[in-house]
Amino acid sequence: MIVRPLLARAYWALSRYRVVSEPPLDGSAVLIGAPHTSNWDFVFMLALSWGQGFAPRWLGKHTLFKPPFGRVMRALGGIPVNRANPGRLVDEVVALAHGQERFILVVTPEGTRHRGKLWKSGFYRIARDANLPVVLGYVDSATKTAGFGPTIHLTGDVTADMDKFRAFYADKRGINPDDFTPPRLREEQARPEVE
Repeated sequence: MIVRPLLARAYWALSRYRVVSEPPLDGSAVLIGAPHTSNWDFVFMLALSWGQGFAPRWLGKHTLFKPPFGRVMRALGGIPVNRANPGRLVDEVVALAHGQERFILVVTPEGTRHRGKLWKSGFYRIARDANLPVVLGYVDSATKTAGFGPTIHLTGDVTADMDKFRAFYADKRGINPDDFTPPRLREEQARPEVE
């Protein structure tokens, strides 16, 4: 759709932020949206994606998909998630990924815009089970930049993989910096706290 790239160009022309990004995505991937500390993060990820020529899918709490905005959210690529019953979500998303030629899923593993203790591991299981690379997307208020960072191919060694995430996000500051949850999964609990 030609309107999306035009909207993205207009957004970046008016934004105080500039795009600093790795080369455009090629093929399917799980795209991390972090730090996730503001509702503006959603707008940034759409503008980044549309500017790179793809329309991402994204996960959102099911209440966002109720009238009157439900159709708009779906048209923007939203997939409703009922957090009270998330059991089959990974399998459903993996099936969606396998059923499409190009599938790019934006996930905000912090799960909330407020500081928590851990990232949710659904993104890791989806990427691993669908055999998709993980692209590290970011918004950095310290440098007023946003973009796509490196692409990580998961090894199955959760701690080693997450060390790469921690290294990348170590100097990134969200729009509300104090609300960022550092990259750490429950599967790493045996390891001492990483800040």
